Amino acid sequence: MEKLELKSLGKINLGLDVLGRRENGYHDVKMVMQTVYLYDRIVLQKTKTPGIRLKTNLFYLPVNENNLAYRAAKLLIDEFHIKEGVYITLEKHIPVAAGMAGGSSNAAAVLYGMNRIFRLGLTEQELMERGVKLGADVPYCIMRGTVLAEGIGEELTPLPPMPRCYVLLAKPPISVSTKLVYEKLDAHEIIEHPDIDGIIGGLEAGDLRHVASRMGNVLEQVTIEEYPVIEKIKNIMKEEGALNALMSGSGPTVFGIYEDKYTACQAAARIKKSGLVKQTYVTNMHDTRRKS
Repeated sequence: MEKLELKSLGKINLGLDVLGRRENGYHDVKMVMQTVYLYDRIVLQKTKTPGIRLKTNLFYLPVNENNLAYRAAKLLIDEFHIKEGVYITLEKHIPVAAGMAGGSSNAAAVLYGMNRIFRLGLTEQELMERGVKLGADVPYCIMRGTVLAEGIGEELTPLPPMPRCYVLLAKPPISVSTKLVYEKLDAHEIIEHPDIDGIIGGLEAGDLRHVASRMGNVLEQVTIEEYPVIEKIKNIMKEEGALNALMSGSGPTVFGIYEDKYTACQAAARIKKSGLVKQTYVTNMHDTRRKS
């Protein structure tokens, strides 16, 4: 195999709770992660010339070791002393710095692809063990699907799939620093914790409305205080028929859960008309678990 094309899928958090902060600065979390069918396109091609070349469609993204996709390739090249090189084409569609793990997903896709084109023979678990060196979300992005994430996000337990529905994604034109959000959270007392067990119970029962009613993200109390536009978008989604709406990760992307595509598209049109966002996406969450 000389060339491989992959879909690098984004994620949302159906539930995100923070349980405490470790001495090394990482936070213990309890999250329900969900892959969505919005993806970056990645092409890996072997080259006879050693080294890594990375090309992207966004001029402002780094194409060196400051890019997680590049670092993922380098990690395996160094470990396995790969003499050939790799040319990576990264076509971004997942919003950048949006709370959707776009960079982590890119790294996961490169690890998965390098393992295949260079026939390294690593299992999914072995890829995940290497992925956590690049970032806490990378192991999840290797696994994909509906998953309970604990520890710093690397302890993963597959869950029953999300019941059939549509998701509306909307990212306001702001950038949010995950590091700063967690630092501000540390200065707050967390009064309300999301009902993660309730979400899991809804998934086990296949009850979409139950899942939606239990969704919550403890980071909202920090990010919305700084960026009220997030709350405005959530309110429009609910007014337009969302079973619930929530910020994903540390933000600023907001998603709404809808029972049918038409209602989701109507809500997307109203949000765009409001001028709060430039781009919306209506997609689903099905068939997103990693294929071997």
